Amino acid sequence: MPIIKSSIKDVRRTKTRTARNSAEKNKIRTAVKAVRASKTAEEAQAKLKVAMKVLDKAHSHGIMKKQTASRTVARLSSFVHKTFVKK
Repeated sequence: MPIIKSSIKDVRRTKTRTARNSAEKNKIRTAVKAVRASKTAEEAQAKLKVAMKVLDKAHSHGIMKKQTASRTVARLSSFVHKTFVKK
């Protein structure tokens, strides 16, 4: 445990931020898994929309880099299109 006052405060800050970041990362993982597990085209489209919103928020909150979020959205939408759109 730190002795210096500012270091004590820093430990508290880090603990809070870590909890917030892990909660947000869990939301991302859950949303992505939901898209991949969907059974119908309508369900996949709805869950894709939710996942895109979650990923955009993660980028704006500083949890993910912009390109990482963009790449994940692109891969998910490609998955939905290839799986559920008939040619």
